[in-house]
Amino acid sequence: MTDDVRNIVLGVIAAGISATFGWFARTYLWRRKLRRKQAFLGLPRNSESLLVVNREAGNDGAVHRYDVFALLELSALIKDCGANAQIVSHDTAQQGFGERTEYCVGGPTSNRRMAAHLHSMLPGIKINTDLEPGPDRLAFQIGSERYRLEKGTAEYVVLARLTAGPDARPVFLFCGQVAITNQAASRYLARNHEKLARKHGDKSFCLLLKVVNSQAYGPDVVEQVADVTRAAQTPLPPVRTSHRASA
Repeated sequence: MTDDVRNIVLGVIAAGISATFGWFARTYLWRRKLRRKQAFLGLPRNSESLLVVNREAGNDGAVHRYDVFALLELSALIKDCGANAQIVSHDTAQQGFGERTEYCVGGPTSNRRMAAHLHSMLPGIKINTDLEPGPDRLAFQIGSERYRLEKGTAEYVVLARLTAGPDARPVFLFCGQVAITNQAASRYLARNHEKLARKHGDKSFCLLLKVVNSQAYGPDVVEQVADVTRAAQTPLPPVRTSHRASA
């Protein structure tokens, strides 16, 4: 074997070894990234999860189109993790939480299960559900702060990841003032799950997001207003009523 042939053979072997190591390294990094994603989203491969849907206001049995879009965003995340999803209506999902990962979409007026989750796990959040029009209709009260709806301009949504313990599967809440904010929150989770996982790990958190100018930008422009975890988990003080003595 001449030197030229030997050099060619050694070069091919070196290239093959380098490509093999590169493939193993990329596969390892991809699998580690996937495992982190699965852990944060509570979606081990072949696991079961729930998509709890609400109903469109004033239309029993129908789901608002923006909430359908939110479900599609979440379904893509679930599929990427190799998990399975079952879609259930808010009034038929009669089970506890922690056994299966849950993604609950919609406000408390259209989603009974969301109302139950807020009451039991986020008692520091109060949502004005009065039907009469007014400046505080659908406003969020979180701790001492109030966030009013400005239709099409500034609309708020709560994105929360809640767990009942270290071995329990998480519950994700997408609770917005209007339907388009639910889609915005699900898209925010899809785009930022890696950053959220690095910051919060497997702990519970509650974020307040603002959807900016949805009339022009739809659900794409989202700002994080604050991490309201502590305030949301602290029960609001009871409303004091004064009673004037009768003459």
